[in-house]
Amino acid sequence: MEEKMFTPGGMERLQATSDRENIPYPRGDGKVKLVNSEWVDRHLNDENLVIVDVQPNIHDYIQEHVPGAVYLTEGVLRVSNRGFPGSYSPNACLQESFRRAGIEADSPVVVYTGKGAFSGAGDGLGQTMMAYTLAKYGHNTVYILDGGIDAWKSEGRELSQDYPAVEPSSFTVEVRDDYPIGYEEFVRIKDNDDVVVLDARPAKVYEGKGPWRKAGHIPGAVNLPWKSLMHEANPARLKSNDELDMILEEHGVDRSKTVICSCGTGREATNEFVLLKWLYLYPNVRIYEGSFTEWVTYPDNPVVEGPEPRGARVETAPAR
Repeated sequence: MEEKMFTPGGMERLQATSDRENIPYPRGDGKVKLVNSEWVDRHLNDENLVIVDVQPNIHDYIQEHVPGAVYLTEGVLRVSNRGFPGSYSPNACLQESFRRAGIEADSPVVVYTGKGAFSGAGDGLGQTMMAYTLAKYGHNTVYILDGGIDAWKSEGRELSQDYPAVEPSSFTVEVRDDYPIGYEEFVRIKDNDDVVVLDARPAKVYEGKGPWRKAGHIPGAVNLPWKSLMHEANPARLKSNDELDMILEEHGVDRSKTVICSCGTGREATNEFVLLKWLYLYPNVRIYEGSFTEWVTYPDNPVVEGPEPRGARVETAPAR
């Protein structure tokens, strides 16, 4: 009975639902987990805990941040590479950035973002982008503050304008190449029956209203807007597991298949990669970091406009 209620996903997703009440969530040794404000507040003074503020603007951090948090903009994570605008920074650059923030690979890190009290520019994605990057480049215990600093503030918790004294760490980058999927492999497997490709962009962009040289989406990609997984009032807070279950089932995101997360530049896709790989414990999840931006750099690659993954459905005309 329960197995049927939670398909696709079965008992594993039922277990994930019950585990959501336990923080850090989920149990086990996953690289990325979810915590709440109460947990962070209890651990503020832990000697080896680093809290990383990824608010959209440095002035947001200056105006207010969680006590002890160090500012690390997600802007350091990607730079142009041979003209391509969305490549990850060189290993040495990422390593130095993490070292300056005092991050050690085996010591826990809490990441959070927010709407930005000064800039108002936050969309909620900074914390999944930072969490994914930390894990990809060698960190072992990343905690995401569910709801970010806005959840922290809504509970009346202490804010600070002090800058912590941070000693540089000895963080050493070790790339986990099994997370991303490169272009050639993506092309080779994306249409297989045992593969689901997700496009995390908003529906109007997926259907053809984006800024790219070609309008639409990669043929076969299923539109699962990342914001549909988050609370409307707080895009840094995940919906309940019951709501997430329904959304994933409606979109055919089956854990028995390889799920490839994509979007426009690889940033929105981190939201769904984090959810499926580390929170919902799907066994085969990849992220196409190049996403639609890379796809359309190849002139011969087809695109599809409209709401259907492979274009308008054509009904067979009845015989007359």
